[in-house]
Amino acid sequence: MKLYNTMSKQKEEFVPLEEGKVKMYVCGPTVYNFIHIGNARPMIVFDTVRRYFEYKGFDVNFVSNFTDVDDKIIKKANEEGVTAEEISKRYIAECKKDMDGMNVKPATKNPLATEEIGGMIEMIQSLIDKGYAYEKNGTVYYRTRQFKEYGKLSHKNLDDLRSGNRSLLVSGEDEKEDPLDFVLWKPKKEGEPAWESPWSEGRPGWHIECSEMSKKYLGEQIDIHAGGEDLVFPHHENEIAQSEAANGKEFAKYWLHNAFLNIDNRKMSKSLGNFFTVREISEKYDLQVLRFFMLSAHYRSPLNFSSDLMEAAKSGLDRIITATDNLKFLADNAKTETLTDIEDDALTKTQNYVAAFEKAMDDDFNTADAIAAIFDLVKYANTTANGDSSKAYVSALYELIVKLADVLGVVVEKKEELLDADIEALIQERQAARKERNFGRADEIRDELLAKGIILEDTREGVKWKRA
Repeated sequence: MKLYNTMSKQKEEFVPLEEGKVKMYVCGPTVYNFIHIGNARPMIVFDTVRRYFEYKGFDVNFVSNFTDVDDKIIKKANEEGVTAEEISKRYIAECKKDMDGMNVKPATKNPLATEEIGGMIEMIQSLIDKGYAYEKNGTVYYRTRQFKEYGKLSHKNLDDLRSGNRSLLVSGEDEKEDPLDFVLWKPKKEGEPAWESPWSEGRPGWHIECSEMSKKYLGEQIDIHAGGEDLVFPHHENEIAQSEAANGKEFAKYWLHNAFLNIDNRKMSKSLGNFFTVREISEKYDLQVLRFFMLSAHYRSPLNFSSDLMEAAKSGLDRIITATDNLKFLADNAKTETLTDIEDDALTKTQNYVAAFEKAMDDDFNTADAIAAIFDLVKYANTTANGDSSKAYVSALYELIVKLADVLGVVVEKKEELLDADIEALIQERQAARKERNFGRADEIRDELLAKGIILEDTREGVKWKRA
């Protein structure tokens, strides 16, 4: 199995630190709003990477954090007149709903930054003790030049950075020994959540969070660190500087980064009006379509999102679902149970499609070619299975398609369609729950209907619904 390592800029054979095990850390979202489709790409991509390792027999310890204290969270909390904790808890719950809709497996551990402050303080103190960090007026800075290999992941030169890159420069520049030094701890401002530390009442810088949480839940060395390519610099670069200085050993063996997602060939931004949340997409499409679309290109290739491409993904997924539904029908109505010799031979040939699928995934998780192998298998099933086939034959084809699709996290079994009367009954129950101020149950019903492709719209005339 070969992985493209951002550090070496080439594909490398995957050799785990511990045989049969994979320690994997993926940077999670900052939870101040619904996740957008740009957040969804790394979630889907690295969930698929995890699933393939598991398919190959590895025991995967998969850790992905939630950043639950941040300027954006605090700003949102102040706007709404609630606590930062209330905002983060709300949007972690909403994020998990969206992840469930995209069939992203729950992480082995989802650490929260606010629950790991003690460990961060300890790591910062060890960096001070080793001469890699210093305190000025309650702020602790990292001495970037002290870490001789700084820039090895992003392939940036420190002197070039000095002349231009603002993303490392933070307030209080006059206090810093060097403009490139970055913040490990900052004192609180009015109205901000804060924690006690030896330097000031305040909170940690963003970069130290992942260094500490990765160390606590995976150890000082990990196999794979992953995230979007926007995190290579400065976030992942700073993580390396902190972790390797504190722990005295290589932090991660392989660095995986997915490329950006564009909308109609333009960068996604609120100002351009082309900013979509996963929740908004779920009102038009089953989120399985979004997942299938995300995997239709190689994760290191920029991906363009458009209505036409989503429709193409929907058609592609429907082709597979129609095939599995047909095989299910043939199995239920088969005249014979056991395999014939000809069918046994035909099943042996399906291993060619499995081999093509695995070859694609072994080559840096080429999901586009893996999907092509599934389409070839579907075509083979459509041409070799019919009303005369045995139950054993069509069932084996069905199980194989479902198994390979499951490695990609794509559900290809047809969803039971709700009858109009069932939908109306659930809407009535939701209305009654709202009347009784049981908003939790009302939300559950809405989510249940949404999961089955039914979209509700509350209007002055009452509740209207449509199928996605």
